Amino acid sequence: MNRNLLEKIKESLSSVLPITIIVIILHFSLTPMPKGLFMLFSIGAMMLIFGMGLFTLGADMSMMPMGERIGAELTKSRKLLLLVTISFLMGFMITVAEPDLQVLAGQVPSIPDNIIIGTVALGVGIFLVLAILRIVFQIKLSHILILFYGIIFVLAYFTPNDFVPVAFDSGGVTTGPITVPFIMALGLGVAAVRGGKSSHDDSFGLVALCSVGPILAVLVLGLIYNSSGSYTEVVITEVNSLREAFGAFLHAFPEYFSHVAVALLPIVIAFIIFQVIFLKLPKSQLIKMTVGVIYTYVGLVIFLTGVNIGFLPAGNFIGSALGALDNNWVLIPIGMVMGFFIVAAEPAVHVLNKQVEDVTGGAISKRSMLISLSLGVAVSIGISMIRVLKGVSIWYFIVPGYAIAIILTFFVTPIFTGIAFDSGGVASGPMTATFMLPFAMGAADAAGSNILTDAFGLVAMVAMTPLITIQILGVVYNMKTNKNKIIEQEIQEIIEESDIDSGIIDFEGGAE
Repeated sequence: MNRNLLEKIKESLSSVLPITIIVIILHFSLTPMPKGLFMLFSIGAMMLIFGMGLFTLGADMSMMPMGERIGAELTKSRKLLLLVTISFLMGFMITVAEPDLQVLAGQVPSIPDNIIIGTVALGVGIFLVLAILRIVFQIKLSHILILFYGIIFVLAYFTPNDFVPVAFDSGGVTTGPITVPFIMALGLGVAAVRGGKSSHDDSFGLVALCSVGPILAVLVLGLIYNSSGSYTEVVITEVNSLREAFGAFLHAFPEYFSHVAVALLPIVIAFIIFQVIFLKLPKSQLIKMTVGVIYTYVGLVIFLTGVNIGFLPAGNFIGSALGALDNNWVLIPIGMVMGFFIVAAEPAVHVLNKQVEDVTGGAISKRSMLISLSLGVAVSIGISMIRVLKGVSIWYFIVPGYAIAIILTFFVTPIFTGIAFDSGGVASGPMTATFMLPFAMGAADAAGSNILTDAFGLVAMVAMTPLITIQILGVVYNMKTNKNKIIEQEIQEIIEESDIDSGIIDFEGGAE
């Protein structure tokens, strides 16, 4: 167990180190941070490394097995009402406690936090049910995505402009580090029991549809509520010593202990119920899963505390400092470099990449997935910085971006469509919501832009571009596969012709 934990910490070190180095370089060059803020960031970075290591190990030991077993048992029961009810409740309850969603809700003006959180949770619950039913009835994912994204853009046309970026952002923040491992495993379990040739393809796509639901729900909310107002400014904790810095983290721990406990509780309770009534797993497996839940819990508390206390204010400060420069166009390349590396620090990204590699038998490697995601996020952050500086409407990017993503679904295999649209939700996790979004907000404030229309929408852009880059990876993969098949066929034909020719020579020789 210690060896596994050490390996996970090494992986998280390689993920967090690049963005940490970038921030340190900026600190000693363009954007020197106050001493206290730099201490908070440094401590936060160490917490991210250790917290992510614990979380990923715990997810492998508990969240994934729990999700798979619950999904499999629900499908085996053949009771559609039970499947629908449990799926809705799980989707709703997990989303209500999603930390990223609470951060976003606090930034939306004129609408009470509970209203927007409840609306988003309702959207996730309904669309998790649709995602499960899609697997059961073998409905093609691309058809559902075309239908609902069409509805989204029609609704968005009638929604106030200030609210459209927030609605698209809500689709990205709901698929966080707790939601993703469980929902993906749930789909894997349902698809495995249903069986069939398309079971691997159908095991992806749940996260994609769970990202659609919140966008629709919040757009409808935007038609009802007046969204005008001002955003909540980021408050930077003032510390003057290392002791005060550690004190700031210790003071925040209880809040995240309760948040993560509430988020994990529905999953644990559901598993206990299924264990008592249906599963009846042996004691050894239960002990392993219990240890995994503890790792998940402690790791996520450490991770979220480090991100929110250390990274969030640092991101806002750096964005403000760069936005205030005479040559503030440097926001674009610096933002792109940050985006390229920051996606590797998202806990759920590693869960997705591992499942993709496992399900495809290594045909799609974790490395190729990570590079594709990183390139996509880099482009999205670059576009977001252009929006911050020039005030370009999100419509000019969202509409053609999703149009390209939908068109690509006709040129790739179904599994790549599912993986790509899942990747969009996974890439826009806590690091995006609590570092890159405050970075954009600080930059917009310093540059004199409209924060609600120009900074918000960054999470939406991060969620969109992987849909394109991963499907392009799918097109390249299909081309290579087809090329290999042609080469194999040509070689086979050459061998067969050689066999025939050699047979004729032998025959003639024998005749002579």
